[in-house]
Amino acid sequence: MDAVLQTMVDEKIGPGDRKRDFLRTFAQYIGKKDGIALRSYLDVIVASLNALELKEGDSVLISVLSPRIYLEAFKRTGVKPILIDTDETGLPDLEDAASKLNDNPKAIIYYEPICQIPESFEGVKELGLPVIEDISQSLGSSYSDTVRAGMGGDIVISEFEENGVISTGGGAAAVSSDETKIENLKKEAASGSPYVDLPDMNAALGIVQLSKIDTLLARRNELYRLFVQAQMKSGSKLFGSSSPSFFANGYGFSVIVNAKPDESIEFAKKKDVSSKRTFAQSIGVRYQDKYDRFPNAIAPITRAISFPLYPFLSKSEIESIKRVISHLG
Repeated sequence: MDAVLQTMVDEKIGPGDRKRDFLRTFAQYIGKKDGIALRSYLDVIVASLNALELKEGDSVLISVLSPRIYLEAFKRTGVKPILIDTDETGLPDLEDAASKLNDNPKAIIYYEPICQIPESFEGVKELGLPVIEDISQSLGSSYSDTVRAGMGGDIVISEFEENGVISTGGGAAAVSSDETKIENLKKEAASGSPYVDLPDMNAALGIVQLSKIDTLLARRNELYRLFVQAQMKSGSKLFGSSSPSFFANGYGFSVIVNAKPDESIEFAKKKDVSSKRTFAQSIGVRYQDKYDRFPNAIAPITRAISFPLYPFLSKSEIESIKRVISHLG
């Protein structure tokens, strides 16, 4: 509140110094040099596709668990998606991706859902394609302090909407360490500046959160581990990695239920716990009957549900969520 109020007092609520500070801090946090921060996630995706100098008719690999907003970005750029399955943790299936290389894709969009990142990015790089890594839901996740979200992308995207680990109340960023890609991103943003730039008032929220991110992540991970313990008592399956070396950023907590998901959601509601279908807004919703094409992704698409995970959940709220998770079938 202080950060936003100070921005208003300074009468600099539009794009300016705070936007630049937020972008610089974010880029440094994930190990990149520079990029752009815009008001719209969609605009950032479009700018990133154009920054790779993709032409109309070019194809990109993308998993079916990626959000549907990418389809709109493809319409705007003329880029065509080549849909691929996911692995058992919900990340893009690299074997399926490799099998599609004969279709001549020009890039891969590596979307990391619900906290997940790979234990190594070597397999992604071995595809030999430019990588747009989307860490909107994985920002801050890591493996044993050696692999972190954002390490694998030539361009790294993150949105900062209401439910994000870092939230500016809307907007997104794309950053890179490649000078050509940075220049291309900035050219894309300049064409609509200042009307597409992230306002300072929003950036002020992000700056404060980034300054406390280690504390926020530790609390989120603590809650995530508590929910994992509850899930192990249930008949449901954890969505994502169960590796003890995996540090989850706590973006959310998702399980794949054996019962009908709507029945599980209704059960949670009766216990005053909110939940929702995890991938209701994914590309794969329209392919729920394509088990032969996407054998790993269909179960999350059709049966994964998510529970709230916020640093400031009360003790009673946490206990209620744990009880519901532990009784899922």
